Amino acid sequence: MNWLLIGLLLISISGIPGLFIDRTKGGGERMACGLVVLGALFCSWSLLLSISDPLQSFSSNWSVPGGQFNLVLDSISVVFIAPLLLVVATGAIYGLSYWPQQEHPGNGRKLRLFFGLISGAMILLLTARNSILFLIAWEIMALSGYFLITIEDRKAEVRQAGYIYLIATHTGTLALLGMFALLERSAGSTAFPTVASMPLAGSSMIFLIGLFGFGMKAGLMPLHIWLPGAHAAAPSHTSALLSGIMIKTGIYGLVRLTSFFAVIPDWWGWTLLLLGAVSGIMGVALALAQHDIKRLLAYHSVENIGIITLGLGLALLGRSYDQPSLVILGLAGCLLHVVNHGLFKSLLFLSAGSMIHAVGSREIDQFGGLHKRQCWTGLFFLGGAVAICGLPPFNGFVSEWLIYLGAFQPLQQPGSVLSLSLLIAPVLALIGGLALACFVKVFGVSFLGEPRSNGAALAKEAKRTMLWPMAMLLLPCAWIGLLPWSLRALLERAAIDWTGNRTLPPLAGDLAPLSAISLAGWILLGLLLLGGWWLQRQSRQASRDIGTWGCGYQFPATSMQYTASSLADNLVRLFRFGLCSKRHGGRIEGLFPDDDEFSSHTPDLVLDLTLTPAFAGIAWLFHRFRWLFQNGVVAIYLLYVALTLIVLLTLLTR
Repeated sequence: MNWLLIGLLLISISGIPGLFIDRTKGGGERMACGLVVLGALFCSWSLLLSISDPLQSFSSNWSVPGGQFNLVLDSISVVFIAPLLLVVATGAIYGLSYWPQQEHPGNGRKLRLFFGLISGAMILLLTARNSILFLIAWEIMALSGYFLITIEDRKAEVRQAGYIYLIATHTGTLALLGMFALLERSAGSTAFPTVASMPLAGSSMIFLIGLFGFGMKAGLMPLHIWLPGAHAAAPSHTSALLSGIMIKTGIYGLVRLTSFFAVIPDWWGWTLLLLGAVSGIMGVALALAQHDIKRLLAYHSVENIGIITLGLGLALLGRSYDQPSLVILGLAGCLLHVVNHGLFKSLLFLSAGSMIHAVGSREIDQFGGLHKRQCWTGLFFLGGAVAICGLPPFNGFVSEWLIYLGAFQPLQQPGSVLSLSLLIAPVLALIGGLALACFVKVFGVSFLGEPRSNGAALAKEAKRTMLWPMAMLLLPCAWIGLLPWSLRALLERAAIDWTGNRTLPPLAGDLAPLSAISLAGWILLGLLLLGGWWLQRQSRQASRDIGTWGCGYQFPATSMQYTASSLADNLVRLFRFGLCSKRHGGRIEGLFPDDDEFSSHTPDLVLDLTLTPAFAGIAWLFHRFRWLFQNGVVAIYLLYVALTLIVLLTLLTR
């Protein structure tokens, strides 16, 4: 545990030395990067030691009333910390070229200071075993996230995203204060209760408040309002940390909270299944309608949080109905997807950052033909896209496959109400199909075809300090997809730590044949490599002076390509009941139609169409009240004084 504490300290203070170095020079950023990487290595060594010592702990006296500096590193914490360390280290290296200090003297030091603080706070949060310590780490993480989101605070849209995030995160924190107060009253201490030790009495209120507070951080729909704007406003390697790692602290909170109770009401699991299904489907539908690549990836975080919640919901139902196989499959799928999403979503944000850095725009319609100019970036983005769509042989397939197996598990007991969980299978299939369509759109419009702007035409490949971090994230995506059995022991120990039940069935055999999945992945990879080699060989024999067939049109123009709006229009219109998309132009009439343009805009149903008008109406109402009672007429003010005196005299003479 000492190695973890040393690494936590190095990461947390990594941005401080740069504050005392000339802001126009790059010495501070290199020092910050070195401290982050060194701290991540120290923490990683502690994670490796947990293989032989699964329950490392550290405890010390603390003068804070009701608090105790108590840290424990169990298997659940390891699952969340492992991807964090990789994303933090790769993000620090990536930032050297993406956000160099010399090009950003006004905010580069600020970014690195809070990048280290938020990373250290998350490690502290994921190991804390005291509610006071947990909330302190939670607040440091929340405030650091705000300053990272508002790095470019001179832009109005960035300030707006920061304000929305700040309101949302402190609303969630307020809920967690109430939850921990109720938990302390039931447990009699601010220390986290032991696994399966809390009684059922009062648990429903604790769960509901915790679901709101943690769900706000995780971005569960409809609590996702802060997420798209925040991820779009932040620098790309910061977005990778926020989207790939920070939002998972909400999932960690739900996993840890539900482990405290011995009896799990069945409605907990059904509630999470419903929220997960809504988040998954609507998240990917909203992503499909986006034109800003970072907002698109942000909505995919809502989608994947929905998938993770589906797995946790199945695990809770397994505990409610005493189905150990459902518990192990649901929780293993949930936790493995936490790891997987942290990896491939961070990879996608870094790849998108490379594209934005080269083109100078986040709009997908400003890209085009980038694969010819950014071959490696295109390859890494394609790998992340395959993983997030849940396709083999990458890691997203394995975790979603475990959740599929959990959804089919109740068929062994026909007639049970638990059989309704089978509906999760078509939900997952719909999410996967829409995700595939979305990334066909993104990759096709961005990397294929011809440049759609001068920035795309002049784009160049990213520097090595940006490419190597992408490669370091793609490698574990392939490793988990091809060798999923290597994580079997960790997932089984995490399930035991969550339930306290050491008789859970193993993730092997007929329950989850991970070795068979590994073999199938290797065969598929071999076939893909063989097919690629054959195509490469055939392309060498093809004539280079013949253009690609353009549907019989002899002089194609750059504008004669699908846009992000037109390519996804048919699918977006299928969800018009929930997306409320606005379409502009695109109506072709007559044999010789005039020139026309087509575009679409999809507002967020919760933030843009519900909360913003509601709060605007409330603000207008209070403005009217102020105008009525504080109108500048002296006689009215004297009347207020007289009425106040009359009321006071009446009360005093009784």
